[in-house]
Amino acid sequence: MNREDFAILNEQVYGKPLVYFDNAATTQKPQQVINAMVYAYTHFNANIHRGVHHLSQVATAKHEEAREYVATFLGAASAKEIIFTKGTTDSLNMLAFSFGEACIHEGDEIIVSQLEHHSNIVPWQMLCERKKAVLRVIPLRDNQTLDIEAYKALLSDKTKLVSVAHVSNVLGIINPVKEIIQIAHEKGIPVAIDGAQAAPHLTVNLRDLDCDFFVCSAHKMYGPTGLGILYGKEKWLNILPPAEGGGEMIEHVRFEKTTYNVLPYKFEAGTPNFIGSYVFGEALHYIEKIGREKIEKAETELCEYAEQQLKQLKEVKIYAEGQKKAGAISFNVYHNGKLIHPFDIGTLLDRQGIAVRTGHHCAEPLIDYLGVPGTVRISFALYNTKEEIDVFLNALKKAIMMLE
Repeated sequence: MNREDFAILNEQVYGKPLVYFDNAATTQKPQQVINAMVYAYTHFNANIHRGVHHLSQVATAKHEEAREYVATFLGAASAKEIIFTKGTTDSLNMLAFSFGEACIHEGDEIIVSQLEHHSNIVPWQMLCERKKAVLRVIPLRDNQTLDIEAYKALLSDKTKLVSVAHVSNVLGIINPVKEIIQIAHEKGIPVAIDGAQAAPHLTVNLRDLDCDFFVCSAHKMYGPTGLGILYGKEKWLNILPPAEGGGEMIEHVRFEKTTYNVLPYKFEAGTPNFIGSYVFGEALHYIEKIGREKIEKAETELCEYAEQQLKQLKEVKIYAEGQKKAGAISFNVYHNGKLIHPFDIGTLLDRQGIAVRTGHHCAEPLIDYLGVPGTVRISFALYNTKEEIDVFLNALKKAIMMLE
């Protein structure tokens, strides 16, 4: 599917054609996106919002057009609800600080899940330490899905926020976030969704989800690095204080008191990544041109095919086997009941041109729960094929034979 748009897929690794299965970490960029970056720097590189000259006006218009398009793409009610950040991690840190300043007090509780990436754990831990609040964790069932009954039991008058991943970056599991949101809202509790792994693979409609906050990264969606999104319902963004101070986020600055700008600029201190926002808009146009439903269908087929084939290998243990996944599968290899370290598998695959991710995937609590030092993760994008999966499987079989 449109592989010719991705020149990097023609690279050779150790004399072998590249098979890139590390898309959950970052996706490759189509030529349309690369061209957009060159075009932006060539034709309208000027600081935005502050200039009266032509280049500044053009750059400002492109930046705000990108914001409008992101809002449409994600189904936000207004572009004012879209804040540009450096990425998912930055978005969650901003949210933790701002929400914490306004809404968290000693003894309050914040709920996350056992599946979370560190970026959806550590900022909340830091907040809890500052405010003497308590972090609660939704446990997993034996099949590695979230225990919704246990989640319901965790909710109380002390719960001030629930923050969970839409899709697990390790297991690829699609969490029942709509149900999680509805349950929390019945008790008047806001919900933040880490959409870093969902936005590239699923059609996200924020008004339909009804989450209060949502975060994602451009570089996982065929866009540039160093750019992310923090979505917040307008009612919440009006309540929360800015996380950073400086230019653009102000209305008036006096030594006695500073007043803040209107949304979304209240949360965007300093010169934003206006080149990145424009390029991200081009990436989203690229996705829409292909069709999100078509991409989701193709990636689901790849996941199902890969899992079916992996199941045929007696040495392989698949995590969350049989669960519906979005773009990623984690597994480990055993020989005579003994775990072969995932790093060794990843290294031998790399020598055969296969790029996978190994380790704890920035989700140590989950890996500890699984009782392993890490996993091997394969993750897919719109340009991957079943033929590549077959190449990967043959390479994996060779790696297993070498390590026996």
